[in-house]
Amino acid sequence: MNQLHPLQHAWMTDEIAMLRDQSRRFIEQRLVPQLPRWRAQKFVERSAWAEVGAMGMLLPEIPEAFGGSGATLAHQLVLQEEFARAEVPGSSLVHCLVAHYLLDFGTAEQQLRWLPRMVSGDLFAAIAMTEPGAGSDLQAITTHAIRDGDHYVVNGAKTFITNGSTANLIVVVAKTDPTRGAKGMSLIVLETENLPGFRVGRILEKIGQHASDTCELFFDDVCVPVDYLIGGVESLGFTQLMGQLPFERMLIAVASATIIERAVELTVAYTKERKAFGQTLFDFQNTRFKLAECATVAHVMRSFVNDCIQRLVDGTLDAEAAYMAKWWCSEQQCKVLDECLQLFGGYGYMTDFPIARMYADARVQRIYGGSNEVMKELIARKL
Repeated sequence: MNQLHPLQHAWMTDEIAMLRDQSRRFIEQRLVPQLPRWRAQKFVERSAWAEVGAMGMLLPEIPEAFGGSGATLAHQLVLQEEFARAEVPGSSLVHCLVAHYLLDFGTAEQQLRWLPRMVSGDLFAAIAMTEPGAGSDLQAITTHAIRDGDHYVVNGAKTFITNGSTANLIVVVAKTDPTRGAKGMSLIVLETENLPGFRVGRILEKIGQHASDTCELFFDDVCVPVDYLIGGVESLGFTQLMGQLPFERMLIAVASATIIERAVELTVAYTKERKAFGQTLFDFQNTRFKLAECATVAHVMRSFVNDCIQRLVDGTLDAEAAYMAKWWCSEQQCKVLDECLQLFGGYGYMTDFPIARMYADARVQRIYGGSNEVMKELIARKL
């Protein structure tokens, strides 16, 4: 299949191409063999991410002053593509987002305190945003942090938290001024090991993403130093969250593009080998037409995603384009995987086959990072 490969785009430098090759080898040799165990236990050990960090493959875009390589956001996006291609859970995606909250909005002291340890993997991060009664509607959150002298006292509960059981650094979205709705939110960092009042609930059962721990978290009179408030000023949380949304949406879109390409690749190979009625499945016109449609979607998506990556690197990616990338790419991901799975027949329903796992894993792409319905509403507001 002759698709537009990332190497044909300006942002794909020789250095990034080398990073792609190195990361692919590392992932296939060190991470992929552990995936069955991670799926069974429902989480990836923090030590595995520390190994990724030791290879310089957690946060290469963080400046050298904080332990990174000073690379571009494109370096991080390529790493996320390679994790997605190998079915490694997107835990590092969340870790990356937390690092950028600190890099873009943290005080100098906060950056020096946490970023080097996040680059190495000594600290692994989560963000506690969603609550049982508040998903995309952030102003509805009830978790609150009330200042008491030189500490905040945090109370509340969160759910659907990626990395919830493995993270030892959690950014909590809480209201420091409950009278102001979304404008009263702040982002507060918790170092959770042996932290009184902090409790991890059960690891939630999901239809996909089985190697990624998704948990409930509880905060009962958790005391946090006031200088753990990101940026040092209350009620900036909503602005800080919004500031990272284009990058967050691109992290989801690049994974969609990579997974679609992988699905088409696997399905072409399978249909050319599988025999039915005296010929291969690929010999049937219906199979070829379906794969032609899927390959076209993959090609168009790659072109769109490449353009968005270039604009992100250049600093010109507008929020609306990121919203479009998130909703359209994740929608097409689910559609293409459904078509590909169908061509595998009964084997496509068996989790021994990657296509089945990819199909189940894909469904949440339309939900997290802001539901696709919310994406369309945000796009429509600018029309």
